[in-house]
Amino acid sequence: MSGHRPERVAEMVHRELAERLRSEIKDPRVGPVSITAVQVSRDLSRAVISFLPLGGTGPDPELAEGLREAAKKLRGPIGRALRLRHAPELVFEYDTRTEGAFRVMNVLDRLAAERRDPGVASDVDDADDGSSEEGEE
Repeated sequence: MSGHRPERVAEMVHRELAERLRSEIKDPRVGPVSITAVQVSRDLSRAVISFLPLGGTGPDPELAEGLREAAKKLRGPIGRALRLRHAPELVFEYDTRTEGAFRVMNVLDRLAAERRDPGVASDVDDADDGSSEEGEE
């Protein structure tokens, strides 16, 4: 039964964090953000929070730094709200897995639109986000 506790705590951290980021953090670097996943260690000492900036703007170093600062302020209040003896360390990581999935879905949507209406230019090459910069300097 104890194997389920980290999952339950992760769900509670997710809810609490989403609300507190919206209502308590006034840092201009922390704009609209989607928390895509929370994973809590077995000993509940660490919570890794995967996030994406809303609007699909890609990695944003200022947002990441703002979230790291917010983590310091939110750790205690979240621990108290969840009635945990020791609040988990909050670690924010940019969610590259979900971002990649969104890119694939966008390409598939464009291809489906082109298939329905061959007059629609899908230009799949435009879907490249520039992350593969082979040969470019």
